Amino acid sequence: MRNLIKLTTLAAVSALALSAPAYAGKSDNSVVMAYDQAPESVDPFFNNVRIGVIIGQHVWDTLIYRDPITNDYKGQLAKSWKWVDDRTLEVELREGIKFHNGEEFDADDVVYTLNFVSKPENKVTTQQNVSWIEKAEKLDKYKVRITTKKVFPAAIEYLAGPVVIHPNEYYEKVGPAGQNDKPVGSGPYKVAQYDPGKSITLVANPDYFAESPKPKPTIEKIEIRFIPDRQTQMAEAISGGVDFIMHVPKDQAEQLESVPHLQVVSGETMRIVFMQMNSQEGTPAPALQDERVRKAINHAIDRDTMVKEIVGKGARVIHTICFPTQFGCTDHGAPRYEYNPEKAKALLAEAGYANGLELDIVAYRERNQTEAIIGYLQAVGIKTNLRFLQYAAMREQIRANKAMLTHQTWGSFSVNDVSASTPVYFAGGDDDITRDPEVRDALNRGDNSVDPAVRNAAYKEALVRIAEKAYAVPLYSLPVYYVATADLDFRAYPDEMPRFWEMTWKN
Repeated sequence: MRNLIKLTTLAAVSALALSAPAYAGKSDNSVVMAYDQAPESVDPFFNNVRIGVIIGQHVWDTLIYRDPITNDYKGQLAKSWKWVDDRTLEVELREGIKFHNGEEFDADDVVYTLNFVSKPENKVTTQQNVSWIEKAEKLDKYKVRITTKKVFPAAIEYLAGPVVIHPNEYYEKVGPAGQNDKPVGSGPYKVAQYDPGKSITLVANPDYFAESPKPKPTIEKIEIRFIPDRQTQMAEAISGGVDFIMHVPKDQAEQLESVPHLQVVSGETMRIVFMQMNSQEGTPAPALQDERVRKAINHAIDRDTMVKEIVGKGARVIHTICFPTQFGCTDHGAPRYEYNPEKAKALLAEAGYANGLELDIVAYRERNQTEAIIGYLQAVGIKTNLRFLQYAAMREQIRANKAMLTHQTWGSFSVNDVSASTPVYFAGGDDDITRDPEVRDALNRGDNSVDPAVRNAAYKEALVRIAEKAYAVPLYSLPVYYVATADLDFRAYPDEMPRFWEMTWKN
């Protein structure tokens, strides 16, 4: 059946490639992008789907900017910054910047935004991004003081990533719901139209400040269409209906390489793929509280073959729940669970499941990879029922303690520090479905020390224990395949962020 589908797709590619496409955006200096997930909110603090992160970096600005090539920090809304002590950061702000609604940017915007999002009762989706902030204070119109709850050496990374700044007057008036309905930022693009669940249109901000490390855009308009079906995305790309798609499955990307008017670009990203196993109190799958069952699941999956045959070049097998370049990430001392279906069956039998068991798995993307995982689990006697959902629905199932197995990906909001990955799922927060206090305490020590050696040791302790207890299944890093119109000049970055503000159309 799979080969038949591939042959049918190849035939469609060949037929469509013979006709000259009408490029979606070159004629009017716009780019049409398709993406398979819709953001639950355009407000960056109430979303953690990648397309929402992408929109956020185009519509809003951060205090600090990390150069994706050199990794150097540069001032964005901030002109300069300095640590006064281990928990106090003072920031000088740029002058003369305006939000899209005409509001002047100053210290009030920074103070209001940081104090609002750092309050737990305001329920920012990814608490790890803001829970380190104790308070922000205005020192004068263009100077603020940020105090952390504890020592938090990764603060600059977060201020250069997921922590955007809202206009205080507008945000105080409309709140997150209003910011989603009619988004207002200060970034290189502003929102011209938003049809939730269907599309969002961004237009270049003509008043974008020249000092920003993000250049003023050349492309005038970006239309992002939310198209869940991959085959529809492919057909649109081939016919010229869209100019840019990403996260294209390996086999489809390889087919599209033969289409003359398209380009395929790939590379490794910071996104990791893993499975969670719900072993906490009240789990709907008590079998997962047995360490032998969890280890059996680890041994059942052939990660090397998946990387080679399904995931694609640029991926690497991982053995701990973090991306290898992140500060504090290590797999030294962590056990390796080699592919061994016979050992998996023996462990299941030892745990009392010689005749197998039945579990549900929730997933939201890379369905072909989830289906491969299901095949491996069924081969050792674990019947696995797929529940394929939009990300927000999947996350709510996990947080409500209704999920059994999960097939997850996490890009850490491109923060190159373990504090943005492992603690999200294992430090006692909403997404932790193991609830191991030893892991939690080790991660907290790593998050809240200024001593690199202490941080590394604490993170290693947590990562090794997670692996030893088989609380999760680390799978691999996820490469991204982009497919774009051949005339679109763009660069792929490891942080999985297409930078439309620097894209151009070739002459």
